[in-house]
Amino acid sequence: MTPKTRYTWPAIALHWAIALLIFGLFPLGLYMSSLALSILKIKLFAWHKWFGLTVLLLAILRLGWRAGHRPPALPDSIPRWQQAAAGALHALLYLLIFAIPLSGWALSSAAGVQVVWWGVLPLPELLPKDQALAHALREVHESLNFLMAALVAMHIGAALKHQFVDRDGVLQRMLPIFRKES
Repeated sequence: MTPKTRYTWPAIALHWAIALLIFGLFPLGLYMSSLALSILKIKLFAWHKWFGLTVLLLAILRLGWRAGHRPPALPDSIPRWQQAAAGALHALLYLLIFAIPLSGWALSSAAGVQVVWWGVLPLPELLPKDQALAHALREVHESLNFLMAALVAMHIGAALKHQFVDRDGVLQRMLPIFRKES
């Protein structure tokens, strides 16, 4: 793969860092939500918030990187409708990568629980304390996460289709193991 057909190394690193965090955060969120109130649950919520806000920071970095480094064009062999669908899916994933951590932060604020990133950096409250709003934001946060899970499954399915059915090299553009430095 030539550099013009591949993502840049920083784009690849940020993609996989965000992906790994999301793969961990989703099951952690399901698990911790099922627990009765305990010290463990409080600790897991703190870790969930810390890693979720780390996703937000990495997403900001990724968007900044992408603003100055256009992604490689998809191969001409991919039909235009699939290219449009891929663009729409990526746009929705970007939107959710920002909306989910922000909705969690807003939820914490409305619940009256300050977020202290990694136990060191106190973050400002996004909203005043309001339990009814916190309840609504919990539903929003949960729904956005399930939507993200569905879109991630579609994204993975499309990548696997390109790798094993179309064999068009699209997946290698984002895999670090195929990275060739120039």
